[in-house]
Amino acid sequence: MRKLVQPALIAAALALLTPALAAADPIVGVWKTEPDRKNLISHIKISACGDKFCGQIQSAYDKSGKEVQTPNIGKKLFWDVGSEGGGKYGGGDFWIPMVNVDVVPQMTLNGDTLRVRGCDHAICGHQTWTRLSK
Repeated sequence: MRKLVQPALIAAALALLTPALAAADPIVGVWKTEPDRKNLISHIKISACGDKFCGQIQSAYDKSGKEVQTPNIGKKLFWDVGSEGGGKYGGGDFWIPMVNVDVVPQMTLNGDTLRVRGCDHAICGHQTWTRLSK
């Protein structure tokens, strides 16, 4: 009986720790995007969402740095993205507001730089984001 209890306790402890570990992941924080096709730069807040990660559009700025209002502020940009180890993240969905398409994201973290890539069939797009805060 004791042999059955230990694995159950370990599993329960891991289940409780997994969201905490995700919250401490180096991808968590606020990131600045490259300018999009409308020359807007966004700030994206990446958070732990359970044992995965999601990103929400916090704010947007024109090329002079002036904050602008868009209907996308506050919306989720991606969700259900998981850590694959070694600074790589993937899975889930990534919404591209300019064309209203969902793609599967691939992200690679290197220090304070996050390379974000998504493909819709044969068409792919990518950006390099920079960390603003943790």
